[in-house]
Amino acid sequence: MEHKKTFFSVTKETKHGTVYVEGPVPPEKLATYSFHEGLVAFRPPKQQQQAIIEIAGLPEGRIIIIRNEDIIVGYVTYLYPDPLERWAEDQIDNMIELGAIEVIPAYRGTGTGKTLLAVSFMGDEMEDYLVITTEYYWHWDLKGTGLNVWDYRKMMERMMSSAGFEYFATDDPEITSHPANCLMAREGKRVPPETMERFDRLRFKNRFMY
Repeated sequence: MEHKKTFFSVTKETKHGTVYVEGPVPPEKLATYSFHEGLVAFRPPKQQQQAIIEIAGLPEGRIIIIRNEDIIVGYVTYLYPDPLERWAEDQIDNMIELGAIEVIPAYRGTGTGKTLLAVSFMGDEMEDYLVITTEYYWHWDLKGTGLNVWDYRKMMERMMSSAGFEYFATDDPEITSHPANCLMAREGKRVPPETMERFDRLRFKNRFMY
């Protein structure tokens, strides 16, 4: 599959000044920006910046960022599922995963998270993809937001649904290990039925139990 990447940029005014929500950003451009020290949800900022630079260099990799001048204050990643996860067991060429989404605390509540997702799907090529996302409560900033797991999940569902993501049931052990975890997916308009059939087989691998 040819992975087309059409660049879009949206200017947004926030209480912290003008920010640019844009992407997919190529790796060489990402390397010229600074990574805000508050982006610590997954690994230390410098390591995470290196990780997104590497993702941006993958054929299917897509990085959308929020930047204030030359400082990245938020981002979302898209790439093929981790080889260690169930979702990679059938290598569906038009199924990618929203691997991480992070916005520094100061910019939360400004609508930038929804704008990240909106810019992600501005390119017509995204209608060829099934995009999945696995939401695990242990990645959520419950302490920083003051939300409990259920309120945080509702917030995540609202944000994801703004970009067309829907809830999908699954028997994946990691997701079923806690009732707040969930699987969501966005089915592009040109995704063929075969892709959804293969996705369904990945979602439920223990049908004999039911």
